Amino acid sequence: MGSIRCRKSNNKLFFDFQYANVRCREQTTLSDSPANRKKMQKVLDRVEEEISLGTFDYAHYFPGSKVLEKLAEQHGQSRQSAHIQEDRDQTPLFAEFAREWADEMRIQWRNTQIKTVANTLDKYLLPTFGEKRVGLITKREVMAFRSGLAKVPGRNGKALSASRINHILTPLRMILNEAANRYEFTSPYHGIKSLKVPRSDVQPFSLEEVDAILRTVRKDFRNYYLIRFFTGLRTSEIDGLRWEKVDLQRRQILVHEALVDGEVVATKNDGSFRAVEMSLPVYQAFLEQRELTGQGDFVFCTREGGPLQHGNVTKRVWYPLLRFLDLKQRRPYQTRHTAATLWLASGESPEWIARQMGHSTTEMLFRIYSRYVPNLTRQDGSAMERLLLSRLATLPVKEEGDHD
Repeated sequence: MGSIRCRKSNNKLFFDFQYANVRCREQTTLSDSPANRKKMQKVLDRVEEEISLGTFDYAHYFPGSKVLEKLAEQHGQSRQSAHIQEDRDQTPLFAEFAREWADEMRIQWRNTQIKTVANTLDKYLLPTFGEKRVGLITKREVMAFRSGLAKVPGRNGKALSASRINHILTPLRMILNEAANRYEFTSPYHGIKSLKVPRSDVQPFSLEEVDAILRTVRKDFRNYYLIRFFTGLRTSEIDGLRWEKVDLQRRQILVHEALVDGEVVATKNDGSFRAVEMSLPVYQAFLEQRELTGQGDFVFCTREGGPLQHGNVTKRVWYPLLRFLDLKQRRPYQTRHTAATLWLASGESPEWIARQMGHSTTEMLFRIYSRYVPNLTRQDGSAMERLLLSRLATLPVKEEGDHD
C-alpha cells in the first residue's frame, strides 16, 4: 500500500508506492500541509485502484519520470524471459533427444561404449529425466539426481563409488551441453564439477612374493603370470594378445589390441599403442608358450583356442593361489603395479618405464608410484633384467632355434 511522504531536505511531499515490482517515488512541488496531503491522497487512491484493475498508465500520471525507463527495461526483460521460456517449452523431451544424440555418436564409439551408454540411459537417466523437456531441466534437478545416486546400492550392496557416479553423469553432461548448444540455452550442467575420486589403490607384490607365486602357480598359467608381472600388460591386453603381435626376433610385444567383452579391439588411446620390451625371463616364457599355443591365434587361450575369460581365471586360479600362499587378496591388476614398482626399484629411467606402461608422460608414474621412486639413472631395461636373474628361481634357458 502506498503513502504520502515528506522529504525533510526541502519539506516537499512525494508519492511512494509499488508498481510492477518496482518501488516508485515521485516528487511534487507541494509543501507539507494537511490540505496538500489530502489532495495527494485522493490521487494516490485513484492510482492504486487503476493498478489493481490493470488499467494504470504511468506516463499519464507522471510524464517524463525516470521510473518510466526502469519500467520499460523491466518490461523488455520480462518479454525476453517469456520468449526464452516459450522456446525452451518447444525443446524435445530428454528421452527423444538422448536417443538421437546416442545414434549420432555411435560411429565414434566402440561396441562396449555403446552398450555402456545404453545401459546408463535405460537404468538411470531416462527414468529420471526422460519425460522432461530437455530445455527445462534445471541445475537443481541435476544436483538432486547426483545426490540420489550416492544412495543407490551397487552390485556389492554398497553405495555407488564416486568414480561410478562420474561415469553415470558423463552422458548426462554431454547430452545437456549438446542440447544447450543446439537450442541456444545455458546448460544446467554448467559449473558442476566431477566428484573427487580417491587415488588408485597400489598394492604391488614384493619380488619374494612374485617368486613364490611363480613357483606355486599351475604350470599351464606360469608363463601367463610371469609375463604379466614383468611387462605391466593390462588384463585386456594380455588376454587379447595374438601371436602375430609377438616379435621374438626383436624381443618386443606389440600392444595394439585389447580384449573387451570377448571382442578384440584396437587399444583405447595413442599412449596404449606401444611396443613393450622383453626381459630375458619374459622372452623365455614366450618361447615355452609358443610350443603350447603357437599354432593358434591367441598366446593364452582356452582348450578350444578362444581367448581367456578373465573372470574365470581370477576365480579359479588367481584367488585360490593367493589363499594357498597366505597372501593378501589383491586384484590381478596389481601385477601391472608390481611391474612398475620393480622397474623403479631396479633404477630404470622414468621415461622408459612410462613407455612400457603406455603412459604418454611420466606424470602419472610419479603421481601413483611416488613412494617407490629411488634415485633413477638407467634407461635401457638392463637393470630390471639383472634384478630378475639375481633374485628369481633359475629358469631353463631356451633359445630361438631349440624347438626345431
